[in-house]
Amino acid sequence: MDEEIPKLGGSLPVPSVKELVKQPMIQVPERYVRSNEDPLVPYTTSFQQVPVIDLSNLLSEDAIELEKLDHACKEWGFFQLINHGVSPSLIENVKIGVEEFFNLTKEEKKKFCQKSGEIDGFGQMFVVSEEQKLDWADIFHMQTFPLHLRNPLIFPCVPQPFRDNLEAYSLKLKILCITIMGFMAKALKVKPNELIDLFEDIDMGQVIRINYYPPCPQPEKVIGLSPHSDACSLTILLQVNEMEGLQIRKDAMWVPIKPLSNAFIINVGDTLEILTNGIYRSAEHRAIVNHVKERMSLATFHRPDLNRVIGPVPSLVKPGRPAMYKRIGVADYYKGYFSRELKGKSYLDTVRIQNEDFREME
Repeated sequence: MDEEIPKLGGSLPVPSVKELVKQPMIQVPERYVRSNEDPLVPYTTSFQQVPVIDLSNLLSEDAIELEKLDHACKEWGFFQLINHGVSPSLIENVKIGVEEFFNLTKEEKKKFCQKSGEIDGFGQMFVVSEEQKLDWADIFHMQTFPLHLRNPLIFPCVPQPFRDNLEAYSLKLKILCITIMGFMAKALKVKPNELIDLFEDIDMGQVIRINYYPPCPQPEKVIGLSPHSDACSLTILLQVNEMEGLQIRKDAMWVPIKPLSNAFIINVGDTLEILTNGIYRSAEHRAIVNHVKERMSLATFHRPDLNRVIGPVPSLVKPGRPAMYKRIGVADYYKGYFSRELKGKSYLDTVRIQNEDFREME
């Protein structure tokens, strides 16, 4: 008997923004207008950039590179990874597939539309009421691992050769995630396999979300993706085209990320913050848009098996740093996360143990 795919949440249907902008438009519809967002940050004014980590140096057991990784995860929750070993030709083919997918006709995309109560498919996420403001984006969300949780109505319908390229890409990134987690465990000095076992399991979860941010006539009034932290443990982001738009909150400021050529942008998610007892912190981030050209990206999210129960790993709970988070089922965390609007790191706060007296300053 086939295993039933667990329901982690759903989103109300909304119009495709790409279809919306095909109509002549001077002002954006009211439902997309944001009046309470922090000002957009021009890229020319940024003087900070996220750390850059060289995987080839980590593989060569370079102690300084390991310290850089540790610092990036503690202080930024973000870094760019170079020399990651994923074939440039595979990455280029995936980028081509993303662009071709979003260029499918409205009718062709209909077969991918999200079903009621589901998050897999083409549409939007985190829309839980008819009154809430909408993001200026279309997304395509798809479970890739474990294999038995793939939606049989979604992945097999992806056009070729994009489907085969996604298959190869998702496997490479799963392996890359495990490699990075191994170095994180080494930097944290946790007991052997205390962290990495959660990600070497055959049922480790991986989800792909492809993002399309159309140009906007009033980009200063909208947001491409609301400020949030990711629910997963590790996100690996591929910038598909040359338009920038990702920003992270650092020291109460929004810092734009300028993607390096042939690099992945990687960030810590909520469940890794829980597992590391707050040592590695998920970072709040958002996407902005522009009036010139669309932006596309492909985010790959990795998490422990949905059947796992997680909490701070024992090696990282010690005198002076008691457990900062409650134990919670991975599936329960995801169900709660997907049932709300995106609002910073507010959902992670629901599993935080409310006693700030024990927080050890880093």
